[in-house]
Amino acid sequence: MWTKFSETVIKLWNGWEIRALVLLSLSLQVMLIALGSQRKRQTNIWIGLVVWSAYMAADWVATVALGILARTPAEDSGNHTPEPNDSLQSFWAPFLLLHLGGPDTITAYSLEDNELWPRHLLGLVVETGVALYVLYRSWDYSALMFIAIPVFIAGIIKYGERTWVLRSSSAECFRKSLLSAPDPGPDYVEFIKRKKEEFVEVPLIVLPPKEVKPTDDLFCRAYYLFERFKYLFADLILGKYERQDCHSIISKMSAENAFHMVEVELGFLYDVLYTKATIVYTWYGILLRCISFLSSVFALITFIIIIDKHAYSPIEISITYILLVGAVVLEIYALIKLIYSDWTNLWLALHNESFRKVVDANRWSRNISKYNLLEVCLKEEPSTWIKVQKLLGIHETLEKHQNVTWQDVDDKMEDMIFRYLRDKSQGKEDVNLCKEFLKSRGKNVIEENFLKVKEENSLKIKDLEWSTVEVEFDHSLLLWHIATDICYYADSRIENDYCRKVSKCLSDYMLYLLVMCPKMLPKGIGELRYRDTCAEAIRFFKQKRAEIETNVDKACKMLFQVDAERSLLEEVKGDRTKSVLFYGITLAKQLQSLNNLEFWGYEIKWEMMSKIWIELLCYAAVNCGWKEHAQQLRKGGELLTHVSLLMAHLGLSDQYQVQKQYVLQVQDPSMLFTELLFDKNRRFQCFRCLFLDLFCIPHCCDQVSC
Repeated sequence: MWTKFSETVIKLWNGWEIRALVLLSLSLQVMLIALGSQRKRQTNIWIGLVVWSAYMAADWVATVALGILARTPAEDSGNHTPEPNDSLQSFWAPFLLLHLGGPDTITAYSLEDNELWPRHLLGLVVETGVALYVLYRSWDYSALMFIAIPVFIAGIIKYGERTWVLRSSSAECFRKSLLSAPDPGPDYVEFIKRKKEEFVEVPLIVLPPKEVKPTDDLFCRAYYLFERFKYLFADLILGKYERQDCHSIISKMSAENAFHMVEVELGFLYDVLYTKATIVYTWYGILLRCISFLSSVFALITFIIIIDKHAYSPIEISITYILLVGAVVLEIYALIKLIYSDWTNLWLALHNESFRKVVDANRWSRNISKYNLLEVCLKEEPSTWIKVQKLLGIHETLEKHQNVTWQDVDDKMEDMIFRYLRDKSQGKEDVNLCKEFLKSRGKNVIEENFLKVKEENSLKIKDLEWSTVEVEFDHSLLLWHIATDICYYADSRIENDYCRKVSKCLSDYMLYLLVMCPKMLPKGIGELRYRDTCAEAIRFFKQKRAEIETNVDKACKMLFQVDAERSLLEEVKGDRTKSVLFYGITLAKQLQSLNNLEFWGYEIKWEMMSKIWIELLCYAAVNCGWKEHAQQLRKGGELLTHVSLLMAHLGLSDQYQVQKQYVLQVQDPSMLFTELLFDKNRRFQCFRCLFLDLFCIPHCCDQVSC
């Protein structure tokens, strides 16, 4: 009985094996094209998990299905005579090649996938060969085989596009595409030779930088800045003229427009790194898209009209219809996504078209994740599944994700950040001044407030510097996080104080980055400090559990009552632990003592604290590598990334350097005539410029005479 049952299952599986795999392959493509672009707008971990699963399984399923189709019918049934259904199943091979090409909305799940383009190139060669073998083996000059040709062409186009895009988006190729042709500069030897021969001063002309100002359109300005941002992303250096251009554009904007433009830029970057945008939004890309679309439509119509449906199994016919209709629908959906995109808006703006489409304004999640140390340490852990989770090694990861909360980024927060950065960018043309500001982690704010109080009270402000640049960044972050929490609940009676709310929000956001995204912050022992601080906080709260229960407000008030002195803490703690819990209490006491200063108060104190958190945010932003910023684009984006790009456009970046002016050596007319006569390249350039002048076409000689 068991043998008969197993034979039935094996027979059923052999009959449905290829059918199930082909349908699964199509389903995975539908999931990828539908959710591939959603991940840049969502922080939902489940969307990321579904996209990752579909991306990893899609190539594997299509490859396995092609391998099964490549088996001869004799291997499956022992019959050497091919059946009609075998020919129809061979017709599915080009569709699997089409699926291997992937949708336009996602070519790479992460940046590492772009570096694996040689693997996809090998896959293109091998899988194309397998599909050709499947078609060749079943070739019988029937109409079905001829219908497979346009689908096969569309599959090669799709797979070739994906491989080319992965290669062009890899770090090496992306960087090389930005490098200009080698320029040896003026001929120094010739210059000295002429100067000695003529015994006269050789005149020099200083060439001003070529100014290319974009139009007032948002997309034109965003693309103009994006072209410069690409150099920063590739870790290249820009000059002071590029800095002046970018600064002049963005400094005149409102905070809302500035952040909106940064969103568009990062949307362009996401498309370049993770989608087929680099080829789709070109004339040859549109041509290839038309060919693949018409091929799929032609195959569907021809199959409906010519093929005799009664010659094949109804199941095979139904699956074939699903594949044909699916291919056409996916092409139509890709066309709609192409039309409703920022790239199309850019094209319309560049061609002075007044028509504007309504596009989705959500280019990123527009929320920030928050993580609070005291709230995590106050929670009582359920003991039911902890042992199982620890056994599987997932307890710590699950605990972190369960304690993450989210908050929308509002316009007031953006305005506060933008106004602070814009004010600080003024007068920072000097590279040294800019670098000095970039190293400030709150010290700059403390020094500004130091000048606002009377001399007898200034030491209380100056004494806060120990918590900023005198300690490591992660140490300072944890100190200010604990102190901000304690002060936040101590000043809970204050109403309508937005600086207090912003300080609390940025405090929780920065701790989230330390705990969940440590690679985005400067290197250090932040994780070790965080763990030790949590351990000490948990021990303290357990001792006071009866009084504070799980109430954060009561916990902060209980912490504030602890008599914490820095000198005594250093004597007791030493280097045995990296916990900063009671150091944070010391800082909180210092901050609260500022409320009693003359001409001071809660509002000024929280304004200072909010600016300190903005400086900490800026320090983290400028010290985070662009590759890490790009990785976060596929997870809904981070406020840190937007701030980093905003700082770069305002000139607050160490990737700008002072360049000397370009110098042009004026040649003797006779020497110029000789060069034109015997130098083929210069002769061609001269005649080209003369031809363009006749038709009043602007060219390079509008700036410098040939």
